[in-house]
Amino acid sequence: MKRSQIYISSIASDVRESAKRSGFGIEIAHYCDSTRLDEALPGLKAEAEADAVGIERRTLHAPFIELFPCAIDPLIRQVSWQRYKQAVDLALEHKAHTVIIHAGHNPKIHYPIWFTEQSVPFWKDFAREVPDGMTICLENVLETEPSYMADIIEGVNDPKIQMCLDVGHVNAYSPYTNDEWLERCAPIIKHFHIHNNDAVLDSHQMLAEGIIPMKELLLKAQDMCPQAEYTMEVLEAASSVDWMFEQGLIQE
Repeated sequence: MKRSQIYISSIASDVRESAKRSGFGIEIAHYCDSTRLDEALPGLKAEAEADAVGIERRTLHAPFIELFPCAIDPLIRQVSWQRYKQAVDLALEHKAHTVIIHAGHNPKIHYPIWFTEQSVPFWKDFAREVPDGMTICLENVLETEPSYMADIIEGVNDPKIQMCLDVGHVNAYSPYTNDEWLERCAPIIKHFHIHNNDAVLDSHQMLAEGIIPMKELLLKAQDMCPQAEYTMEVLEAASSVDWMFEQGLIQE
């Protein structure tokens, strides 16, 4: 994969220095907590922009706390729409071309049929809010089956709505393997979140620290989704950046 395909999430304590050293882009994750999108927003914008200074390639992670685009209650969908529209507007301000949004399934609350049936019309309508040149990538979190994500994105059938496969979430929350998710979802995957864990906690460990065979998975992802981009969503990036170069995964 090329340097231009790789990003580092701003959840990493060393995001700016690691992105500059490696030539990777940045995923702006300052807005994940939607409670900060109102009174605290001006300061948050300044903080996000300061972390991204000198880094031209950018994606943005949308807020996700208590947001459910698949909700039956129309007022819950309305709040979700408002927060996602804020994310799109912020992406424009920060010159980010991709917005990552959690798909929002909670298996303790939503029946699978509700999740897919409610999500498809929401995202079909929301796609009209997405400007040309920008893509929304729906990310799996608690979704247990790859068919949930595929059914939604294939049902929406709009190139502005694609998928972000989070391999750490698959490892922690799904009975299906990352290989099985790849095989079902490859045609709709535009982005990956990459981090590792022990399959018990979603701990966002370094790429080489966990039970996911990360090199093999990334090589398969590159083969099946050659145009996709990747965000290292780790708490400290330097060692994972070095590991990717040591493993020969980055083309100069």
